[in-house]
Amino acid sequence: MSRRVFRNTALPTLTALILAGCSLAPKYERPAAPVPGQYPTYTDATASGQQGTEVSADLGWREFFRDPQLQALIGIALENNRDLRVAIERVQEARAQFGIQQSERLPTFGAGGLSQVTRNPEGLRMGGPDAPSVTRMYQAGVGITSFELDFFGRIRNLSEAAYQQYLATEAARRTVHISLVAQVAEAYFTLRATEQQLELARRTLAARQASFDIVQRRFDSGVAGALDLNQAQGQLDTVRADIAELTRLEAQAQNALLLLLGEQPPVDLPASQPFGKDQLLTSIPVGLPSDLLARRPDIIAAEHALVAANANIGAARAAFFPNISITGLLGFASGQLGGLFSSDNRYWTYSPQITIPLFSGGVSGNLDLAEARKNIAVAEYEKAIQVAFREVADSLAGEATYASQLDALRSLEESNAKTLEIAKLRYQEGIDSFLQVQTAEVGLYSAQRQFLQTGLNSLLNRVELYKALGGGWVENTDEPVSGNPVIGVSVEAEK
Repeated sequence: MSRRVFRNTALPTLTALILAGCSLAPKYERPAAPVPGQYPTYTDATASGQQGTEVSADLGWREFFRDPQLQALIGIALENNRDLRVAIERVQEARAQFGIQQSERLPTFGAGGLSQVTRNPEGLRMGGPDAPSVTRMYQAGVGITSFELDFFGRIRNLSEAAYQQYLATEAARRTVHISLVAQVAEAYFTLRATEQQLELARRTLAARQASFDIVQRRFDSGVAGALDLNQAQGQLDTVRADIAELTRLEAQAQNALLLLLGEQPPVDLPASQPFGKDQLLTSIPVGLPSDLLARRPDIIAAEHALVAANANIGAARAAFFPNISITGLLGFASGQLGGLFSSDNRYWTYSPQITIPLFSGGVSGNLDLAEARKNIAVAEYEKAIQVAFREVADSLAGEATYASQLDALRSLEESNAKTLEIAKLRYQEGIDSFLQVQTAEVGLYSAQRQFLQTGLNSLLNRVELYKALGGGWVENTDEPVSGNPVIGVSVEAEK
């Protein structure tokens, strides 16, 4: 509705609005989800349960993460992490703001007293020059401060906006909770993978040291040349450098995990499971993209912000109409303190006040601002849905391809191991140079490291899928989700 049309229809409907006390906020309608109705399909079969009918948000993180040590670490992080503490306090702040705004809908009563002593000059004394120069007045009673009669829903819409902001903040806390669970899992798996790579590098160092010793003996006996010796030394130094790098990465992974935990992990942690795919649930039910609207807390928060922006439009529209407020006092008044509360000194006063906007430049600007902020909230809500859809689709693409990639790398590792065994025999028999052994060692070591890294990426991808679907909020699958208000429920409906 344009401002000109709005103003032209304001006066004819003034009486009806006063009697009805209705809201001027536009009727809220959820924007259509700007994503397809189905996730992309892939040729490879996935282990994610893409055709499932339930959504992974119902899957507790204790069921999804099966490693007892990881479960213990997640529990510690949820108790100690500072980001989560800040998010919790943000919810308390928003709740207090809502309470303050909600209190504006009710009148404020207070009891008090007043004493006023005045000396008037002779020319201003009531009753002439013979009147007393000093007058006294005492008042006591119960009063009401300036209370706005919310005929046009301005206060009600502001209260609704504050309530929706509180709900958005609560949903944001859930987002932090989910992110923290996923971050702890990712840091834990990264640390475990780095330990596996470091163990591989040390085994490789021992194998290459043995190869170097063979070449050294052959060189000392005059069978091998200096080129073979230098190549063997180069292979040894390469692995030593990798060990130094992996040691550094291991320390950094430990530091990242400690930051998330907020304290040193206890010494009595449960034993960890062998590093691999069995540390996570094999199948994740996915459902449809529309399920994300009710499961992902970032989308829920974006919609609450949109509802709040919609309510602010109603408050801005109400500013075009008269503002009516009342101030009153009921009590006693007397010129003498003694006998103030006698029946003859009863006193009351009330003061209604009405303000009608004549020049509405600032009021019009506030309405423009509220409408612009709603348009921004719509765009942010739609973007949150699109981002969620892409995150799920990307993770599903990983689920469809990582298994076959790991199978290929496992076969590559086996073939490279056989190639190295043959190359060593041919070198010891003097058939080939050490270059063939060097090439086979590089191929095997590279395949082994790539297999470990791809295995880590596969685990992280499944964690991202669980997170992208809104999972990680509840601890156990059968646990009821508390503090999960329904989108679109207003303050009035809650009452």
